[in-house]
Amino acid sequence: MVPARPAGAVRNGSGTPSRVGMNPEPEAGALMPMDARRPVSPPGPLRTEGSPMSPAILPCTVHRVLAAAAAVALSTGCAAGAGDGGPGQESGASADWTATGEVPGYEPDPLFFSVLPNRWVSGQVGGLAVDSNDNIWVFHRPATIPDGEKAAALDPPEAECCFPAPPVLHFDAGGEFVRGWGGPGEGYEWFSNEHGIFVDHEGNVWLSGSASSDNHILKFTGEGDFLMQIGRAGTGAGSNDTLNVGGPAGLFVHEPTNELFVADGYGNRRVIVFDAATGAYRRHWGAYGNRPDDSVELPSRAEYIELVAAGGPLPQQFNTPVHAVFVSRDGLVYVADRGHLRIQVFDLEGGFVRETFVRPNTLYTVGTVHAFGTSPDPGERFLYVVDGANKWIDILDRETLETVHQIGGYAGHNAREFFHAHSFAVDSRGHLFIGEVNDGQRYYRYRFVGMQPRE
Repeated sequence: MVPARPAGAVRNGSGTPSRVGMNPEPEAGALMPMDARRPVSPPGPLRTEGSPMSPAILPCTVHRVLAAAAAVALSTGCAAGAGDGGPGQESGASADWTATGEVPGYEPDPLFFSVLPNRWVSGQVGGLAVDSNDNIWVFHRPATIPDGEKAAALDPPEAECCFPAPPVLHFDAGGEFVRGWGGPGEGYEWFSNEHGIFVDHEGNVWLSGSASSDNHILKFTGEGDFLMQIGRAGTGAGSNDTLNVGGPAGLFVHEPTNELFVADGYGNRRVIVFDAATGAYRRHWGAYGNRPDDSVELPSRAEYIELVAAGGPLPQQFNTPVHAVFVSRDGLVYVADRGHLRIQVFDLEGGFVRETFVRPNTLYTVGTVHAFGTSPDPGERFLYVVDGANKWIDILDRETLETVHQIGGYAGHNAREFFHAHSFAVDSRGHLFIGEVNDGQRYYRYRFVGMQPRE
């Protein structure tokens, strides 16, 4: 582990929050569809609060609810709000998560989220989070929306539908839209490729980007007022730079210490920790708690698979991306070494505890360990692991790291299918929320339906 030394965080000059810019047009270098044209302004403000919509207006659905998905929802009783303690169902609050021989059961809930106002549509979902009040936060990439889905925003407009939504979308615990905000603004640098989001115990929203120039992290209020920037865009200096980050993928604020843990990332090979109040650097570490070394040449995926099968020796550095970080209530830090198909577990100071592998024969380049979450019981009995390559959500016994149940295993765009599950969160009732990238471009809920016997 590398010891701390001072680092500064950027605030707005007056020391007071500044308003987020609401035009979500990407900076140079952002992912843009081919032949993209200059968008025109949508009908109404980009920053908006949730409000009832006229039935005469049919907005674009942000999560691409399909007819087949709706049929599944109706046949299983998965309409919005179902399964939250209704007849014949068990809410997460009343479930016995510690029951021997039982695992949590789930059903897809494709009609949970409300449609967006202003005929807004979303792009790839880089990040997704649930706050302490079970509000859901979606961080998407407006620049990835195909022309055919934002045709109303083209110049000249080519159809009635639709307009890019702001990057940050806030829904309440019942799936109703609350507000949207984000994009370039005064006093901070926006991202080239939106990625990570986390909402801390004080209600602050932390954001990150995954492009090579995204060497910074932003902190806002829940209403979208800018609070702080850590690092500077385009200035990263590698995995031992304590001033900047390198395409940070995952964020987590640990409430007892008020520290920001960062899975860093797409360019760097480490976990780095900052003071969440001041932005000051605290510590960082690489695989097995080692000092990161970007000069180390890592084996190819095929070579790595052979090393795992042979029992080692294994690389002593993280691969890229270091994609997610999660801190449990008992102070264990779970890190997704996605490129090396493994989970490594540390204590809060970066001391190595253990590791486990997730389908370590996977040749597909995206890797397996994409995101984490835990069950809502006080002991967090279960660890959820999103495997984007193999289309699974694995449910592990957190004590043994044994897989006890799985969800998915099928590719596609309908209910019960995953395209490229990428981000993930669990609410206090045990419901699961998934965000997809690439051509998935959707976010949705899997409803907790109670504990069931392990198969």
